[in-house]
Amino acid sequence: MSSATLNADTLAQKLADSGLRATPQREVVYNVLIKKRDHPTADEVFARVKSELPTISLATVYNCLETLVQCDLVRAVNFERGPTRYCPNLRPHAHFHDEQTGKTHDIDLPPTLLETVHSVLPRGFDASSVEIIFRGKATKSAH
Repeated sequence: MSSATLNADTLAQKLADSGLRATPQREVVYNVLIKKRDHPTADEVFARVKSELPTISLATVYNCLETLVQCDLVRAVNFERGPTRYCPNLRPHAHFHDEQTGKTHDIDLPPTLLETVHSVLPRGFDASSVEIIFRGKATKSAH
């Protein structure tokens, strides 16, 4: 089975679990996010989707993105005062936001680190999610 079929099946199932259906617009928006995992903004998703669906509106793209976030198919990533970016990586991970280039990179976290983070919560609290964002710039050795 191809990854495109798996993606379509995943999308359809998650939407159905939420009482929604997979529309052509939702499918194209989701595939754009899966195909190039570079944390695009809604405007960037809109520009990419236009080639496949020339009549789609920016409002429809925003609605599709919101639906995908609500159905746990993608994560909304927010940086201070910047536009929301969308990440299809649902595994626990952090983000590194390069302030020079504007690019965002996924950072895998060791499970022990997440356990430690959860252990410092006040008694009686349980976090449903943890967001760790690093900000900075690439060093010369990273190039």
